[in-house]
Amino acid sequence: MNVRFTEPFLRRFKKFPEITKRKFEKQLTLLLKDLGHPSLHAKKYDETRDIWQARVNLSHRFYFKIQDNIYSIINIIKHPK
Repeated sequence: MNVRFTEPFLRRFKKFPEITKRKFEKQLTLLLKDLGHPSLHAKKYDETRDIWQARVNLSHRFYFKIQDNIYSIINIIKHPK
C-alpha cells in the first residue's frame, strides 16, 4: 500500500506537537503493514463516504480513505470526549 496526504491534513498536522506527530508516524507505519493492527483500532467511520478512522493515541484520531492501493489521509483531530 501507498500513502497520500491531503492539503487539509497537512495544514492541520503541522500544528500538532512533535510527540503527537511521532506517534502518528508510528501508527501510519502500522497501517501500511496491517489495517487490522490492534493499536490502530481502525474502523469504518462513515459508510456513505467510505471514510475510515484510526487511533493516533488516546486523544487523537486520523481519518482516511482506501482507494485501490492508496491510503489517502484526509484529516487528524483531537478526539472529542
